[in-house]
Amino acid sequence: MPNPFNQQVIEEFRANNGRVGGYFEGARLLLLTTTGARTGTPHTTPVGFYPDGGERVLVIASAGGAPHHPDWFHNLLANPRLTVEDGVFTYEAEAVVLERAERDAVFARAVEADPGWAEYQAKTDRVIPVVALHPIPPAGPPNINAGSMAEGLKVVHDAFRRELALIREEFRTAGATGTAGASLGAQLRVNCLTLCQGLHNHHTGEELGIFPLLADRHPALAPALDRLRQEHERIAELLEELRRVVAQDPRHTDPSHVLSQVERLTTELEAHLTYEEEQLIPLLTSQWTSPGVPR
Repeated sequence: MPNPFNQQVIEEFRANNGRVGGYFEGARLLLLTTTGARTGTPHTTPVGFYPDGGERVLVIASAGGAPHHPDWFHNLLANPRLTVEDGVFTYEAEAVVLERAERDAVFARAVEADPGWAEYQAKTDRVIPVVALHPIPPAGPPNINAGSMAEGLKVVHDAFRRELALIREEFRTAGATGTAGASLGAQLRVNCLTLCQGLHNHHTGEELGIFPLLADRHPALAPALDRLRQEHERIAELLEELRRVVAQDPRHTDPSHVLSQVERLTTELEAHLTYEEEQLIPLLTSQWTSPGVPR
């Protein structure tokens, strides 16, 4: 059973599709359910994470700089398979503890984004581990935390909205504090690239899945779907421009210029998401009561 603080975070996380307040407000957060190394029983723990530019995510077993590794890390050493909740999807993953060279590079990236990690490392004699969580492809459709296709669409959209807000705030904070200096921080670059890939995957999935379904059942929706496809193309152009800027030599990349690209993307994406919800959610609500299941 989690301690009272963790239990409150877990309940709030699950009730609000990954959004929490208090100590973790504005943080990238996951719920990890591991198998107890000694008891064999499941244990759920909220942990912060970092995107890694692809499907895997990274978690750091800091325990606040305590002398011993956290329980969830010991559990993963005994049984690397775990369940991950990210607020949108629940999925199985395989945990891999990074070897020292890769661990050091990733940890340095995390320290650049948040100097608190260096403070934790300074407090302990152990080398704080970094763990990569690799999603295991499901046998069927993804397990989205929603009771209908309409709710699922809104949950996914809100996750993109939150991530864009986090990235904008990270740029603004770096600029205000000078922590990024004259260059673009490595983790911030990874965050941008992960967002770009996620949006690309989402739009591709819509055009292959939900759009054809709705077009078949609602011919009058054709103009709206054409507009959404055109907006996908425009957003793809903005994503490619953001990728291009982020991929430049970080020593010669002005964070304020990247922020302007993120702001452009945010403005157009928000308008797109709102229009899509206005057009599609009423139809999805009337026809589907659970993801992928027509009435």
